[in-house]
Amino acid sequence: MASTVLGVGTGVFVIAVIWVVTLLTCVLLSRAAGTARFLSLSLFLLAVIVTLILIFFPRASETPSPEKEVQIVDTFFIGRYVLLSLISAIFLGSLFLSVVYYILEPVYAKPLRLR
Repeated sequence: MASTVLGVGTGVFVIAVIWVVTLLTCVLLSRAAGTARFLSLSLFLLAVIVTLILIFFPRASETPSPEKEVQIVDTFFIGRYVLLSLISAIFLGSLFLSVVYYILEPVYAKPLRLR
C-alpha cells in the first residue's frame, strides 16, 4: 500500500471530502427558499449513494500484498576504508608536524643590552 497517509488510503479522504462539501452545501442552502431547499436534500442523497458505492465496491483488496524485503548492500565498502586510512595518515602527519614545528620549537635567549 504505497498510497497511504496516516495508515488510511485515499478512499477515506475522498469520502471525507464528499461529506464536508455536502454538509457545507446543505448548511448554505438551508436558508434558501423554494426549489433550492430540495436541492440540498437531493445532494445529501447523492452523497449517501456515492459513499455506499465506495464502501461496498472497493477497488483494492483489504489485505495488502506482501512486500519484498529490501536488502541493503554497501557498494562503497572498500572506498570508505581507503578514505578512512588516507584521512588517518594525514591526521597523524599533521599531528607530528605540529609537534615538531610548534611544540618543540626552540626558544632562543635574547641578548642583554649592556650600558
